[in-house]
Amino acid sequence: MHIGCPTEIKPQEFRVGLTPNAAREAVGQGHKVTMQAGAGLGAGFTDDDYRAAGAAIADSAEEIFASAEMIVKVKEPQAVERRMLREGQILFTYLHLAPDPEQTEDLVNSGATCIAYETVTDRNGGLPLLAPMSEVAGRLAPQMGAWTLQKANGGRGVLMGGVPGVNPANVVVIGGGVVGTHAAKIAAGMGARVTVLDKSLPRMRYLDDVFGDQFRTLYATAGATADAVTQADMVIGAVLVPGAAAPKLVTREQLSTMKPGAAIVDVAIDQGGCFETSKPTTHENPIYEVDGIMHYCVANMPGAVARTSTLALGNATMPFVLAIAGKGWKQACLDDPHLAEGLNVHQGRITNLAVGEGLGREAISAAQALGR
Repeated sequence: MHIGCPTEIKPQEFRVGLTPNAAREAVGQGHKVTMQAGAGLGAGFTDDDYRAAGAAIADSAEEIFASAEMIVKVKEPQAVERRMLREGQILFTYLHLAPDPEQTEDLVNSGATCIAYETVTDRNGGLPLLAPMSEVAGRLAPQMGAWTLQKANGGRGVLMGGVPGVNPANVVVIGGGVVGTHAAKIAAGMGARVTVLDKSLPRMRYLDDVFGDQFRTLYATAGATADAVTQADMVIGAVLVPGAAAPKLVTREQLSTMKPGAAIVDVAIDQGGCFETSKPTTHENPIYEVDGIMHYCVANMPGAVARTSTLALGNATMPFVLAIAGKGWKQACLDDPHLAEGLNVHQGRITNLAVGEGLGREAISAAQALGR
């Protein structure tokens, strides 16, 4: 199969869809890999690194979209990229369609087969292609929140770990999954007083068993969440419903109960955000203020640490890229029902029920699309 990897064009997105090692593995299995010139520079990979791996270099994205059978990216295709997709072409990348009707419409109209990293599953019910970036985003969230809390950035002027005689920051993490766990771990490591809210008792028992008194857990009723947010210097939104839009767990009215200058870090912004006042921002202009509360809502947080993120993502995606290239998308999905869960759009139809529900559009299941 001819695999193409264009340069990411979303603002301040420095990751790349294929590492040189992934390109080498694909070429070694008889596939052709074409990289857009400069695609890996943001992550520290040169065109010569890819040439040494056996990949070809194309001058433009247009060349890649015109010739490649499978497009491998990181972020969802932007409008100009969606116009270059064609019927029968395979797109393998993060999509986050539920809060993005325009992208969904374009992908449906393209006739392409679109497999989303974020809805591929594993035998344990996890999300193996989302997990690496969730780990990165979770670990970044307290760091970015600490920066947002600085007075020069509009925040409360609170130091995460405090100093002797002065209390540390009070950090509330909503959601105890991969993002929330890593966020809590790093925030606690910075010396903050951390509370993790979740609705899964088994998950809270796990956190308690593994982390002990590093941070406390709290069952996430509406009342408990409201009380915790009121006391917080920083609130990290880390809630995910696979394939669907994130639930709104903090309303605008609740901002008035928060401490002036408190920081909100919405890691769920790719799925629409879990705060009513959240809207996507970029690394160039990452924060904004609503009712005295500072919001950090960068939609591609892991792009800030592009090399680490690219290597982590590449480790996770490479086996799936090779399976699709070696067998074709349909046989690969038939052989691996977990990969099939990633099928979001095929032949002009939405093929993920959660995405369809989130958009209020008709959808079929991946199994139906595969003729099972």
